[in-house]
Amino acid sequence: MTEPPVPLTDPANPGSAGGGARSRFRSLALELCTLDRDPLPRMARPRWLARLPHVLVAYSAAFFGFLTTEQLGDHYHVTGGLPLVLAILTGVSIALAMFRPMAAWWLGLLTAGAIAWVIYGNVGQGQAWPWTPAGTFAFAPVLLLVALRMPPRVTIAVVGISVACTGLAEASFKPEHSTTTAPGAVLIFGFVGLLGYALRALRLARGELVEQETLTEEERARRTLLEERSRIARELHDVVAHHMSVISIQAQVAPHLVENPSEELKENLAGIRENALEALTELRRVLGVLRSEQPDDPANPHHPQPTLAELNGLVDNVRGAGLDVAVEVAGVRRPLTPGVELTAYRIVQEALSNCLRHAPGSRVEVGIAYGPRDLHLCVANSVPTRPAPPSHGAGHGLLGMRERAGMLGGELAAGPRPEGGYEVTAVLPMDPQDLSGGSSPETKRNT
Repeated sequence: MTEPPVPLTDPANPGSAGGGARSRFRSLALELCTLDRDPLPRMARPRWLARLPHVLVAYSAAFFGFLTTEQLGDHYHVTGGLPLVLAILTGVSIALAMFRPMAAWWLGLLTAGAIAWVIYGNVGQGQAWPWTPAGTFAFAPVLLLVALRMPPRVTIAVVGISVACTGLAEASFKPEHSTTTAPGAVLIFGFVGLLGYALRALRLARGELVEQETLTEEERARRTLLEERSRIARELHDVVAHHMSVISIQAQVAPHLVENPSEELKENLAGIRENALEALTELRRVLGVLRSEQPDDPANPHHPQPTLAELNGLVDNVRGAGLDVAVEVAGVRRPLTPGVELTAYRIVQEALSNCLRHAPGSRVEVGIAYGPRDLHLCVANSVPTRPAPPSHGAGHGLLGMRERAGMLGGELAAGPRPEGGYEVTAVLPMDPQDLSGGSSPETKRNT
């Protein structure tokens, strides 16, 4: 269904169209008269040529200033200090366009008018007026720098005013036997305006593309973080479900372990068992939703979650893939809480996978230290001996490891080693008391 056409005037305000036109004209006039600073941006690539546009503009200012002096003296026989001042103003207008484009345009236009007035009485047979032979080319860089940074409507107005002033001067004050410069001014100024508009549009498009790529990368990292949290939730289901099942069974058996239990005790234990069963039911329902969102998850939900006791099997698989791995365990081995066991295993697993992908042929050292209160993990690899194949993954493995460590209130750091290679270290509390107090990966991303 097509929308009804929008009326040009507001029925309640018949002068709204005229008011809008006046407002746009006023806005354009203000933009033409602005003297705000608007520096010429640097080149993004290559970096060593970042200042090349500024160097070229400065060279053009010096060149056209010198050329203006030569033409005023040789072609029009205007001597004295005035031609030198006008030449300097011509160069200054080009240089000023690097910082204040509209001020430079007004200065260049007034300087061109002053040159036309100075040479008016000296124009000979077949000589150009109001522009000198080099005048239109000297004014072109100013128009180009205006078009590069000002909106298209301002560029059109600037080019139009410049051409209109040229035509008006020729129609009203053209010296006898002089040649016209209006067609050349129209051609050069129009071309420069179109070129500046195209380059400005290209620069803005590249800026928007870079911004969109940044937003896309942030969105990809956010999505990866959510996927990793969902995966952690699915993996921790067995741990939580086991404890809830134990609570339910203990609450059911407890009355039989006490002689003549009171009715209040039976009711409380029955309530505990009922609440545990309800929590377990809700937990399984939520887990069903999470697993339905990941139907291709290779993890078998019926298998127990891995622990550090299975680390030797993981290391053997990595050795079979061609990586030299050494494992060293310090401290007294002892059973840890299921969450810590699972997190430690997954961190080592992800670190070894990164070594396989990004450091083929390197030597990997896996260190596990059981401290009084913390479990220390370290996976370090030497410099790879073979080039790493191109990776098509999202590159957010460290994000998942930080999320797992932060979930337990631990810390994880990763970075290159001074002697070459890469190292991942983690510190996990043995008995995390408050998992919600752990730092989020966003706060440790720069660790």
